[in-house]
Amino acid sequence: MTDYKATLNLPKTAFPMRANLAQREPGILKEWQDTNLYQQIREARAGCEKYILHDGPPYANGEIHLGHAVNKTLKDIVVKSRTLSGFDAPYIPGWDCHGLPIEHNVEKKIGKAGVKVEYSAFRKKCRDYAMKQVDGQREGFVRIGVFGDWERPYLTMNYHVEADTIRALGKIAANGHLVKGYKPVYWSVVGGSALAEAEVEYQDKTSYSIDVAYPVVGEQLEKITAAFAGAPGEGEINMLIWTTTPWTIPSSQAISVGAELSYVLVQINTENGPMRLVCSELLLESVMQRLEIEDYQDTGDLSGSAVGKYCRKTPILRSRYSGLTR
Repeated sequence: MTDYKATLNLPKTAFPMRANLAQREPGILKEWQDTNLYQQIREARAGCEKYILHDGPPYANGEIHLGHAVNKTLKDIVVKSRTLSGFDAPYIPGWDCHGLPIEHNVEKKIGKAGVKVEYSAFRKKCRDYAMKQVDGQREGFVRIGVFGDWERPYLTMNYHVEADTIRALGKIAANGHLVKGYKPVYWSVVGGSALAEAEVEYQDKTSYSIDVAYPVVGEQLEKITAAFAGAPGEGEINMLIWTTTPWTIPSSQAISVGAELSYVLVQINTENGPMRLVCSELLLESVMQRLEIEDYQDTGDLSGSAVGKYCRKTPILRSRYSGLTR
């Protein structure tokens, strides 16, 4: 049989015919580590324009998975490409070391904090567990060829990071941006832990749409009376709203009015006596039909320009809640 290999004009290189990546990969990684390649790159780019990639840290729990690999690989491509473009692009990896999964795993091993073990001992075990997870994930990221300062990562459990977090919170509070409020937190009775909103399943419920009259009071009453040229008619002046979420009414705080819309003041008669409603001019007829009110009278309007002027002065009309519904 004729050997045609010798007749082919092929380049001669030192590359092996077989990749054998599984065998060659450890050697390549070891060479990078032995030559301190990442530090050589930093020294070669010292003084160049900086390019900083702020990397959101992975959670320090469990081995790396495909999501980690895709995330880190894409960011590594960006950092290396900017480095090849002449930038000084360091990469400082980090880890989020706080959260329920860590505490839950530690709790399974040594018991609940404050019950079977002291809080201080429990926190130390959590730090030890998180550090073990960091070491495992770091080894995985290095194995997939990501360049970075792996020996000096940032960890949210580092004491100086925790201290800086408290200092930042102190500045936020000092500037008056910290407000104490109330927010319900979903709790699993079975799991004995808080639930994320994504974990909560809602039961379908059909609710009625309702029309609600908000009496205008105080300073706003004086302004809206003046805006409607004295607001002719009788009875309390009310802002009318319509909602498909009636369960939100008890916590309603304000009504917004549109600067480009026209509103009318309408006199109506109810079982409880006369009343004046502020309603959109375009929706007046349909609203009266929906409320089954036949005895009404348009007593004045507020043009778009007047509404705009009024809204610039008082963009929000605040009033007490009234339970007048259809």
